[in-house]
Amino acid sequence: MSRIDDLIKQYCPNGVEECSIAELCIPTNKGTLTQDKLTEKGKYPVINSGRELYGYYDSFNNDGERITIASRGEYAGYISYFNEKFWAGGLCYPYKVKDSNRLMAKYLYYFLKYKEKYLMNNLVARGSIPALNKMDVDKFKIAVPPMEVQEEIVRILDKFTELEAELEAELEARKKQYEYYRDNLLKFDEPNSNVVWKTLGEIGHFMRGNGLQKKDFTESGVGCIHYGQIYTYYGLSATKTKSFISEELSRRLKKAKKGDLIIATTSENIEDVCKSVVWLGNDDIAISGDAYIYRHTQNPKYIAYYLQTSSFFEHKRKYATGTKVIRVSGEHMARFRIPIPPLSEQERIVSILDKFDALVNDISEGLPAELNARRKQYEYYRDKLLTFKKQL
Repeated sequence: MSRIDDLIKQYCPNGVEECSIAELCIPTNKGTLTQDKLTEKGKYPVINSGRELYGYYDSFNNDGERITIASRGEYAGYISYFNEKFWAGGLCYPYKVKDSNRLMAKYLYYFLKYKEKYLMNNLVARGSIPALNKMDVDKFKIAVPPMEVQEEIVRILDKFTELEAELEAELEARKKQYEYYRDNLLKFDEPNSNVVWKTLGEIGHFMRGNGLQKKDFTESGVGCIHYGQIYTYYGLSATKTKSFISEELSRRLKKAKKGDLIIATTSENIEDVCKSVVWLGNDDIAISGDAYIYRHTQNPKYIAYYLQTSSFFEHKRKYATGTKVIRVSGEHMARFRIPIPPLSEQERIVSILDKFDALVNDISEGLPAELNARRKQYEYYRDKLLTFKKQL
C-alpha cells in the first residue's frame, strides 16, 4: 500500500476526479441468440445476463477489451471483463473505453466489481424480473486517478486474481475427482437383487411452492427459501434459512418439512435448474414459486446426491424448456428413474459422500477455506485501493 500512497501523494494530492460511464465509455454491439444456436464449445464465448458463459457461438460482435454489465435477470448488475472476441447477448450492456490513455479498461473492471453490490442493491429494479436501466448505468460515477495510479492498482489486483485462480483450478480438479467418484458410487447394475429401480413419482410426490417474493422478506419470523437462493446460497442441505417472512404470510404458503427436498425449477442455465437443497431443520419453512417441495420416504441426502449425477443432468436437459429462462416441470422430474437400495446402504453411501462433499465444498476446511480466506483478503485490499478522496 505504501507504493500506492506515494503515487497518490505525487500525482493526485488534492483528490481524484469522478466521471460518468457515459463520459468515459462507448456502448458496443450486442444481439440476441436463441438457445438452439449455442454450443457447449465453440469459437467465441457468449456473455448474457448470468455469472457464467451463456455458451459459444460461431460469430462475434465485440473484439478487444470490453466491460459488460448484466441488464436483466437474477444477476442484473453483474460485471464481466473480456479481452478477446466474444458475443454480447441482449441481456447485458457492453462498453469499451473511449480513451485508453485516460482510463485502463482493466482498472474500470476492477472499480465496477468493487461497486457491484451497490449496483445490484440500489440501481436494479426488483420486479418480477430484476432489471437495470441503461440511463442509470451511464450516469454512474467512476473515480479516475492518473494512469500511474491505475497501473499500480491493476498490477496488485491482477496478482491477487492470479493467486486466486490457481487455488480455483486446484479446487476444480478435486471437484471433478469427487464427481467421478460420486457417479461411480451411485452406479448400480441392472438387475440387482438389492436395488429396486423406481421413478421419483413412484417413491414421492412434488408440491409446487407459491406466492413468495424477495420483497416479502423480514428480519425475523418464519423461515423461508426463495428459489434463487438454492443456487446462490445453499449447499446440499440446510438446518437454518437465510431469510424469513411474517407469520401471517406463511399461513398462506406451501411448507417444506424436515427431510423434504426443495428443488429450483427455474434458472437462466441448464446447470442450475433443478438444483436441490435438503431441509433438515426441525421447523416447517415456506417455499417460493418456481420451486418444488419433494416429499418421500427415502434418505433425503441420498436422493439429493443422485440428483447431482450425470444421468439426472441428461434427464433434465431432455425435458428443459425455454431459452432465456429455463424450466423443468414437476411432471417431468417425476419420470426420472432412480435406484433405491435399502436404507442402510443409502446411509452408508451418504456417509462417504458427505466426507467428499466437505473436502470440496465446505468453506470451513481445506482448499475451500483457503480460497475463501484469499477472496476476503483480495476484497479487503481492493476496497482500500479503490477508495479515493474526491477531488474538490
